Amino acid sequence: MDPYVAVKEKLKELDISFELVEHEPVLTTEQADSFIEGIDGVRTKTMFLTNKKKTAYYLLIMDDKKMLDMDLFKDLVGANRIRMASSDSLFEKMKLPPGTVSPFGLLNNKSKDIEVFFDKEIMDEKRMCFHPNTNKKTLFLDTKDILTFLEAIGYTPHIIEL
Repeated sequence: MDPYVAVKEKLKELDISFELVEHEPVLTTEQADSFIEGIDGVRTKTMFLTNKKKTAYYLLIMDDKKMLDMDLFKDLVGANRIRMASSDSLFEKMKLPPGTVSPFGLLNNKSKDIEVFFDKEIMDEKRMCFHPNTNKKTLFLDTKDILTFLEAIGYTPHIIEL
């Protein structure tokens, strides 16, 4: 099944409306931004992170212009060391290739072993945008609806100050 179709069907099932922009494949947030200029919604970056021993996984969502302070994040989650998870781990946990990481990948995380974090700074924004499991589309939805989506699929998002 097309990875986007699963996202679309779940959002429809939850009665969550969204705006979709189709574009060329993109690998960076800067490239994606060029296709969605002028559309309201915070531009997010979603990072898939892990601890040193690969025993804990984290999905961190923040403004795409903000730099992550890894030391602060590791302290906030109580880990010894944090790093970007490998592409192998990304595929194992969410069935996604690099460049498509988003909260929608959690639909594929059968073991529900990824903790989800949002930077508090973006939570007052009305809308957010994400790739819907493909880097050929960008999906905009209300912030409250991404939280509804996560809770509906079994995740409790944590809001942290980065």
